[in-house]
Parts: sequence; C-alpha cells; structure tokens
Amino acid sequence: MASWKDKLNGDPIPWLLENDLRQPGVRYFTLRDIIGQDETDSEVKAAKAAIMTSGPVPVILEGDWDKPGYSFRPKYRRTEYTLINIAQLGADGADPRIRASCEIILSQYIDNNGGLSFSRIPSDFSNCTAGIMGAALIDLGWLDDRRLQRAMEWLAQTITGERVTDAPDRDTSKGDYKSGNSSPLFACSNHNANLPCAWGAIKALIALSKVPAAQRTSNMHEAIKLGVELLLSRDPAVADYPFGFGNKPSSRWFTFFFPLGTSADVLQNLEILAALGQAENPKLANALDLVISKQNQQGRWKLEYTYVGIQEKKGQPSKWITLRALRVLKAAYPETE
Repeated sequence: MASWKDKLNGDPIPWLLENDLRQPGVRYFTLRDIIGQDETDSEVKAAKAAIMTSGPVPVILEGDWDKPGYSFRPKYRRTEYTLINIAQLGADGADPRIRASCEIILSQYIDNNGGLSFSRIPSDFSNCTAGIMGAALIDLGWLDDRRLQRAMEWLAQTITGERVTDAPDRDTSKGDYKSGNSSPLFACSNHNANLPCAWGAIKALIALSKVPAAQRTSNMHEAIKLGVELLLSRDPAVADYPFGFGNKPSSRWFTFFFPLGTSADVLQNLEILAALGQAENPKLANALDLVISKQNQQGRWKLEYTYVGIQEKKGQPSKWITLRALRVLKAAYPETE
C-alpha cells in the first residue's frame, strides 16, 4: 500500500522546517506531528519558544493588530477570537497575558450550569462557539480546570439530549432548549433551521477529542459517537449535510483556509475524523482524493481563504494549509515497516 509520501507531488517538509520568522509555529508542529519528535526534544522546545518571540503571536499579544501582514476584522479583535487564533498558531499558554485572557473567558463566559458561549448570555451557546473556545482553552493548558471540565460536559450533554428542557412553555420542536441555539444531535436553530449542523459537529468534536479518553464522561463518549456518525452520514467530499438555507452546501467547505473559526472546510472534517480513528475509513476516499488533487507540483497547498491576515497571501502556497494536509495524509496512508 502506498504511504502518504507517495501521494505527494514533491517534498514540502524542508520548506515547512525552515526557521521562518514569519511562521515559526509551522516548524514546531511539523517537528511534532509530521517528523514525530517528542515535546521534550530540544529542537521541538526551541521551535515552541520561537512562536512567542517572532511571527504573528507576539504581534497579536502586543495589541498591534493593524500592523501590515496581521490584519484583523474588528470582531476578531475580541478576547475570545484572539485566544482561538493564537492557540492554533501554537502559542504558549503559560504566558501571563494569555493566562489572564483565559481567566476572563473561564470566569465570565461560562454560566452557572457550564454553558460556554461567545457572550455572557447563556442563550447564545452553540456547539461551534463552545467547541472552538473549549479546544483553544485546552490547547492553552486549562484541561484540568473544573470550570472547563464542566463546560465540556455541558457541551456533550447538549449533543446527547441531556440538556433538553421539559418545561411546558418551551417548544422543543423549534430548538427551544436550555443549551441555547444548539439542540440535541447538533441541530442549530439560529443558523441551520434546526437541522443537524456538520460545522457545529466538527467544532464540538475537536474540543471533546482533546479530552483524554480516560477522562471522558459517558456523555462525552456518546457525543463523539453521534458526531462521527453524522460526519460519516454523507460523503465529506460532497459535504451535502443537512442545510437549512440555499440549495447547495456552502462553498466554504471546499475552500481551504486558516486559521479556522466557526465554519469548517473539508480538510478540517478529515482532520477530526482522523483524530478519532477514522482516517482509513473507505468513506473518506473521495475527500482524500480531493485534498491530494489540490496540491501543486511541489507538494504544497494554497491558502484559498482567510479572515485573519497572518502574513500568508490568499492564492499562494501556504505552510499552514500544507501542514494540515500532511497531517491528514499521514494518518490515512501510514508508512509500513
């Protein structure tokens, strides 16, 4: 069987391993996820440290977000989006500025029951926002915080249906649940006409997958099972998951981008399914072919869209997209000994 390297038109790894002061996080993740070096390795440690001294992370933390190459739309200047973006860039959660920002989220954006949202209004909860915020907080080192653990359990319960209210004045057929905009089985009342939302499933699964299996509750295990079933219920290459508006799937599915917010692309669908042990599932074959077809002759993938400028240009080869593609291909086509 062909390995992942056989699927490449060229070798992008030397390019990804460059000491690139504009994107130091790429080198760190390539050493760790593609080369397979341990976090304790001196080379990996040095690459991790470089993230905090060069590239977009220190610029973001300094608050100078309008500097050329690091443009942010106004909504993405907010604390929650800042944390989500720098977590994807590999920022060190031990930094005092990051810890202070995480504390704001944990203390002000989780309600008394554990609902995690992008506002202080519990009804604004949704699987996608809770998922990306939860994933960022875990990546930044807050997995053992009781507030975050409660929020991850809440997220799981909204998926399994444990959080459905039985109050007589609520119409659950219209998505009127204690969890806010999201309902059991990933139904989203605000953005998907109360149909199951695959984007919400992807984001929720990313957060839940970061909880070690031994620490997952029964609701978390069940929520992951339900999410995988939804994502495998359609061909990910077509992405014709239930959608409440329009007459075809969102074009965003087929446009690879970085960093990722509440929306998702085919590549992120493959990333989470691979992380949950489905990388070699035959149902992913067409989506894997789609990913492979998007590389250039050098084995590099383009940045097709971005809402946050991080010194990579739309339409040009992207180290971040290439890294994401290699992670998926390595999982789907492992090298044989």
